[in-house]
Amino acid sequence: MRRKLVSITFFAVSLLAFPLAQADIDKAQLKKEAVNIVKKFGGTLKPELKQAIKTGGPAHAISVCSERAPAIAKSLHNETGWYVKRVSLKARNQQTAIPDAWERKVLEQFDQRQAKGESAEKMAFAEVVDGKYRFMKAQGVEPVCMNCHAADIKPEIEAVLKEKYPQDMARGYTLGQIRGAFSLARGL
Repeated sequence: MRRKLVSITFFAVSLLAFPLAQADIDKAQLKKEAVNIVKKFGGTLKPELKQAIKTGGPAHAISVCSERAPAIAKSLHNETGWYVKRVSLKARNQQTAIPDAWERKVLEQFDQRQAKGESAEKMAFAEVVDGKYRFMKAQGVEPVCMNCHAADIKPEIEAVLKEKYPQDMARGYTLGQIRGAFSLARGL
């Protein structure tokens, strides 16, 4: 009798543990998908940005960020079902880059983590919020970003930014600083 009770108990505990393990596997898979989408976003945008700088200079490249980045995000959404955008505490695009409350909290945590010495390069955060898996990956300032996001920018770039983004706040960054993040969400 005791042996049966031990076997039944073990079986019941195994059944209870299975959903937890399955949820962990699903979260791990979702994180993997999100990371791949971020890589695809950056891997598409950065070469286009560099090419635009090469052919028409940094002022010409502003259109890549203003037009192509949202188009890439929309394409990735259509392809994967994930909602994809870029957000910042100092948004340049007031229509698409303003963080919601959760994104703001995570961006502030990213800044705190960086202040403690963590690099933006691998900084990410994910959690389930209101039935959605949410993922953010910090976007650090790279040399190519300095053309338009540094404290001192060339007058021709200033003119284009004023025209395209009259409420631009995305300035004054230094190399390696967190400029914003890729933000992804998907329903569970």
